[in-house]
Parts: sequence; structure tokens; C-alpha cells
Amino acid sequence: MTDAKILVIDDNKSVLSALEILLQFEYKSVETLFNPNQISSFSHMDQIDIVLLDMNFSAGVNTGNEGLYWLNEIKKKSPHTSVIMMTAYGAVDLAVKALKQGASDFVLKPWNNERLLTTVKSAFELRKSKQEIHQLKKKENELKQVINEDKNFIIGNSQALTSVLNLVRKVAKTDVNVLITGENGTGKELIARELHRLSVRKDELFIGVDMGSIAENLFESELFGHMKGAFTDAKDDRAGKFEAAHQGTLFLDEMGNLSLQMQAKLLSAIQNKSVVRVGSNKSIAVDIRLISATNCNLPQMVADGLFREDLLYRINTINIEVPPLREREGDILILADFFLKKFASKYDKQGLRINNLAQEKLIEYPWPGNVRELQHTMERAVILSEGNVLKPTDFLLHSKPSQSFDAGPATLDEMEQQMIFKALEQHDGNYSAAADQLGISRQTLYNKMKKKK
Repeated sequence: MTDAKILVIDDNKSVLSALEILLQFEYKSVETLFNPNQISSFSHMDQIDIVLLDMNFSAGVNTGNEGLYWLNEIKKKSPHTSVIMMTAYGAVDLAVKALKQGASDFVLKPWNNERLLTTVKSAFELRKSKQEIHQLKKKENELKQVINEDKNFIIGNSQALTSVLNLVRKVAKTDVNVLITGENGTGKELIARELHRLSVRKDELFIGVDMGSIAENLFESELFGHMKGAFTDAKDDRAGKFEAAHQGTLFLDEMGNLSLQMQAKLLSAIQNKSVVRVGSNKSIAVDIRLISATNCNLPQMVADGLFREDLLYRINTINIEVPPLREREGDILILADFFLKKFASKYDKQGLRINNLAQEKLIEYPWPGNVRELQHTMERAVILSEGNVLKPTDFLLHSKPSQSFDAGPATLDEMEQQMIFKALEQHDGNYSAAADQLGISRQTLYNKMKKKK
């Protein structure tokens, strides 16, 4: 016996009795209504799984309009309840009309018992499917809210930052491709997330991809997906980042680290607004808002033949330049205070403050690592603090690593670090050119830089 709840609505008491007897052996709960006007006051319609509804209630009327009216009333009260229409006057056009308005099936009187039971069973399966889809949609929306939850804030009120945020607000409501540029640690991803938060896609996913960390042989799989068996480790079908970001925002960070071959594949996907999974010939349409970011000089890379000009035009409809922290006058102490409170709470060191001399030290420092460096500096100071007042000696600040070998590096790690900085400086931050000079792969260079941050 099935737990489904059935409601039969018919103005013929013989029909109600016959259906109640037939259905009670299959379903635990069977209720009946003789007058359709009772539908309006029926208190638990949303708990009913299946309604068997007559289409004609007035003597001499067989148009089915009454049934269609009550069908709509039931759907208003309980959209996911499956409704089976019943009538002694069969007409194809009437059945089609009922199905279009939300009925799940159509039964002719007199009915065949076995066929009717099969119809009711199918309607119950449809009801369960709708409930499952509703629950999945609810969980999906909850998951999107968690993923898109603001975990970081854009802090500051300097003129330089205010100008950037004004541009963000103007651009956010459009779907144009945006290129965010700026030094490492300036908060390019935060700007990308702000663009998403203020856009019409804010309720969909924001998918971020660190392009520099993707190995070239896995590039297509990561971005476009793959089919089971496409390569050795492809044990299941997998959607790529483009598909995952469908109807949302796709953020591609470290764009300047892509090889020309990877650039060509990316350009094709952006132009065609579709992707083809590795191991498949089927094109999948994708609707994304594209935001890219880099700390490289892409126009110079185009001039050097290291970046495709057509790809630059595609990703650079609007360029947002994020200012370095040294140019954000007044924001250093605001950010320092924010991070102080954050880490004091995290490490249970309430009541900490920064004295005046320490504040001057923070203001005068050039912050080559920008906001990221300030954040790490404040966290370290809070962890190592021994009193309630942070003094200049509590902040371990370093000048930009020397590019000269005159002083003689003390360790192999320091020598390697100096060589990497020198190569990157000579090639204006171009990872591919610097890697060629050093005789290592671009991926190896990227991993070394990540390790040093």
C-alpha cells in the first residue's frame, strides 16, 4: 500500500464511492469532495499528491470549462499536486487544453480499473519527481548563496579606490567583458566579485580560475570538460569551468601566463559562446559574463608576439586598473585597523591597538605586496604580540629584494629568488619570457613564485 494522498472531486456520489473502494486497497489516504466549491476552503490541498477531478458539474453542460477552472484553482493552492481530469465526453482538443493548463493526465468514463490504477501510479511518480526537483532547486539556490557569500570586503575611502568603485558600478549591470589589471595583491579578485555582486547574474555562480596554475595538457579538460574515457584518468563525464559558470560569471585570473596555444583555444570558446568537451564532438552553448585579470602588460606582450591581439580585444571591452596600496592615500591605516580587529578576534587577542610610531611606519612603507602583504603583516604581528599595544618593532617589513648580486646571496634559495626577480624585471613581468631565459618551464616558474608569496 502506497503512502500517497488521493482526493477525488465529482458531483456523482456513485463515482465517488466506486473510486474510493478501488483506490483504498492501493493508497492509505483517499478523500472525496461532492461539491467543487469546497476546493476553496480545503485546508490541506498542498499535502494532496493526486487529485482526480471531474470536468463537468452542471447538468446538461459538457464543455469541460468548469473542470479547467477548478484545475487552475487547485494549481494555485498546490502547484506540485498531480491532477487527473475525468469526463464522459472525450475530445482530443479538450484533453490537450487540460494538459497545457497543468493536468498530468486524462481519464474517460467509464474507466478500466487497471488502466486507471496505472494512470494514478504514473501521476504519483510525477508528483514525487516534481518534489525532488523542487528540493534540488532549493538546495542549489542555498549552495549558490554559500558560494557567493561575501567572505571579503573592499575596504577604504581613498579617491583612487572610489574612482575604481564608481566605474565598477557603471559596468556591473552590463554584460560586457572586463579586464582587471594591477599589481599582485591589489585585490583584483575582490573587484571581480563586486562586479558579479552588482550584476543581474548575482544569484548565479561566480567561478574563479587561476589560469597560471593549470598545466597545459589539462587546460581543455579544466575549462571545457571531458567525456568518460577521453584520457587515462577520465573515469567519468565532467563539466568544465565554462559549463559550471553557465548563466553566471567566469573569472579568469593570471591571463598573462597563457601560452599562445592555450590562448587560441580560449579565444575560440569566447567567440563561439560554446565549448566542446574533450572526447566529444558535441558543441555545448554557454552563457557567461567573462571577467579576466592580470598583472602583466598585455599590450606590450602583444607587441612582443607573446599575446594574441584578437584575444586582448575580446577580453578588454572595459579595462579596470586597480591602484597599488601606496597610491591609496589614507587607506593603509583603515585596512590595518580592519585586519587588526579580524585577527585579534580570530586569535582571541582582544583590545590590541597600534601606537603612533607604528602607524607612521606602516604609512611610510611602500607595500610592494600591496593589500595582501599588509594582511599577512597584520596577522603575523597579532600572533606574535605580547602586550595590548603594537609597536614599530612588532612589524617586520622588508624593502624590495635587491636585483644586484654585489652583496652576494647567503643561500641558494636567495640566489634563485634574485635570479627570478631579475628575469621578471627584464621582461616586464612576462612569465613565459622569464622562464625561457631561466631555462625552466612557465609552470615551474609560476609554482616557485606562488611558493615565495
